[in-house]
Amino acid sequence: MSTDTDTDGPNEADARERLIDLAAEFYDQFAEGEVPTMAIPTRTKSNIEYDEDKDVWVYGDRQSTRSAKTVSGAQKLLKATYVIDFLAQQLEQDRSSTLRELYYLSESFDHEEAQFNSQDESNQLIEDLEIVSDVRREEFHMRPEESGATVMGPLLIREQTRRGEREIHCQEDVGEGGYQIPNNPDTIEFLENDADFVLCVETGGMRDRLVENGFDEEYNCIVVHLKGQPARATRRLTKRLRDELGLPVTVFTDGDPWSYRIYGSVAYGSIKSAHLSEYLATPDAQFIGIQPADIVEYDLPTDPLSDSDVNALESELEDPRFQTDYWREQIELQLDIDKKAEQQSLASRGLDFVTETYLPERLDEMTVI
Repeated sequence: MSTDTDTDGPNEADARERLIDLAAEFYDQFAEGEVPTMAIPTRTKSNIEYDEDKDVWVYGDRQSTRSAKTVSGAQKLLKATYVIDFLAQQLEQDRSSTLRELYYLSESFDHEEAQFNSQDESNQLIEDLEIVSDVRREEFHMRPEESGATVMGPLLIREQTRRGEREIHCQEDVGEGGYQIPNNPDTIEFLENDADFVLCVETGGMRDRLVENGFDEEYNCIVVHLKGQPARATRRLTKRLRDELGLPVTVFTDGDPWSYRIYGSVAYGSIKSAHLSEYLATPDAQFIGIQPADIVEYDLPTDPLSDSDVNALESELEDPRFQTDYWREQIELQLDIDKKAEQQSLASRGLDFVTETYLPERLDEMTVI
């Protein structure tokens, strides 16, 4: 199989140059007697627009500005400058670091105002730099803490590592835990596969049930464990499996509003990473999770909706990612029955029900199998 990806990123030299160009813009503004600024798209639901050409949700035209006119704005630009310097050195030395390490590293910055008050603040700055430089953090050699997300299925890959190349079959060469997805899935080359589709699974318990029951072998399925809200690496690998191998993607989650958002992040992208939707989102991914209609049909064990669940469902009725007849019908039904259910609630009908009945019937209805 080809290793070409649909979105080529810059190499390390290009990434470093773009970062330095950002710092140079601040310098030029100073030199010309202007107040330094940096414009960032407003990262809110109201600034999300559907790109019909790319079939994903992206940021609109609204922007917020980091300006040195205010103390707060000046501190943000100062922190940006220090981080740019750190990242440029990191790239020059061919090193890498985690988002958590960057937060602690800031304590060594020689200007106290350049230090971060929380990791959320440093994470957001990295996202800002991604947007304005058009360079993904993976090209900055920045990585999150290990997500632990895994893949199990009939797929042979070649992985590029610091210790050289290695070939791995994601069934035959791994234990029951599966193959752990690396921080940058673009280092993976797909060599061979016998898969018919991809099944992304929210919870570890359900993922283990599928593997124990041999679902991946019986249905020639690549099982991707999302591990809750999926990391960028997980979404990127899922998109590559769809785009490069032509495999249909399905998403199997709990039946609650937070799990619907997990599906939404796989299919349409998330609000905080809308600048990467073309790189991460799989627009034709299909939802195969627990539906409110399933709760009624199978009389599944449930919990009542909390106030926050109700608020989240009502918010999703206005969310552009859920503006379809299907989602409106399901969400309104859930609000009506006032119940939610987990994937594991299917075990009330037997441990094999999910692999022998529920998933095969749903996949057949979707014409996936």
